Amino acid sequence: MSEQHTYRVIVRGAWDGLTGEARARLLAEADDHGLTSMRFTEEGTLSYQRSPLKHFSMRFVVVSDAADGEEMAGALAEERAETALRALGCGFTGLRSTVTDLDTMKINRKSTSRR
Repeated sequence: MSEQHTYRVIVRGAWDGLTGEARARLLAEADDHGLTSMRFTEEGTLSYQRSPLKHFSMRFVVVSDAADGEEMAGALAEERAETALRALGCGFTGLRSTVTDLDTMKINRKSTSRR
């Protein structure tokens, strides 16, 4: 069995071809999808601004084989985003992802001896 890594993936895109119903629903729920909703989860969290209703982002946690790398984690997150957005009945375009491998990320800690 290969080693598993945990990735944080941000998928960004633009709304496209929204129906009147989808637009109205997004506008009505905009307060639930603002800055406070930005969390990394397996199922993803959607965030966007009410005005202009143009772009969105979704944040995912993806666990996959380290050998598959960041590219696979991004592809998996984009697939999850597509599924979630289609389930909402929302059109979208231009999905792109930014991936961070939490298992290889370097953390700089402040020295406690500084005065």
